[in-house]
Amino acid sequence: MALPLPSGLVPTEVAFLCEMEMITIVPRQRLEPIPLLSGKTPVLRPPHRAELPLWLALLLKKQRRANIVPPPWLLPASLAEIIHLETNVDPEAFSPPPPTPMRSDGRGRARRYGDNEELMLAPPFLPSCTQNAPSGYLPYHWLEMAETLLAHAADDVPNAPEVRALLRDLQEVRAAKMRASTRHLDGGGGGVLNLRGVGAMELAESRGFVLSVVDGVRKLGASIEASRREEEEARGGADGEGESDDEMEF
Repeated sequence: MALPLPSGLVPTEVAFLCEMEMITIVPRQRLEPIPLLSGKTPVLRPPHRAELPLWLALLLKKQRRANIVPPPWLLPASLAEIIHLETNVDPEAFSPPPPTPMRSDGRGRARRYGDNEELMLAPPFLPSCTQNAPSGYLPYHWLEMAETLLAHAADDVPNAPEVRALLRDLQEVRAAKMRASTRHLDGGGGGVLNLRGVGAMELAESRGFVLSVVDGVRKLGASIEASRREEEEARGGADGEGESDDEMEF
């Protein structure tokens, strides 16, 4: 008998998807293109930088063939700025996602990525929401990418101990906001959660808690509605008996 699958992606699946994100490396030796399902990788020529999938960059790092360039949002100054925004500037909302990237055409004009196209891209698939997110913004896979880089390429991350401490503080602040946001489900916010700026791993880790709260609120509302109907029925029955007694006396 097959076990029922959980709703949504579990954290291990989110971490696997994060390994498909592109990361910048500095090769330490020449390497010819490798044919992958998504296409051939670029030719690696030291010291020219190149972009590779995260899983391949980690493999080359393990083999001491390349160094990984940490994304700008993973630097201590950027994380400190985001924590200041989360705690002091707007203590209730999450930090905004990276801005929509601009793309220039052959005439030197810039327009937003995805404009005037049949396919409208959402934040997880925008270029600026990968590891190329600017400083002061968190990409969609920020948590799992940061943990992966600190676990396998800590020597390439400047001030790795400070980055670990800042990430721990940021994760605690955002987790507290996620737990506090469930109060809007009980009628105050119309039963809607604002998840703008929430990352993939945060959604996967909080899905069980949020769904349990939603289920509890639904059951509580159903019991209150049943009690109200019973009171209305009892009140209606009492009024009907009073009217019948008055008719008999007449």
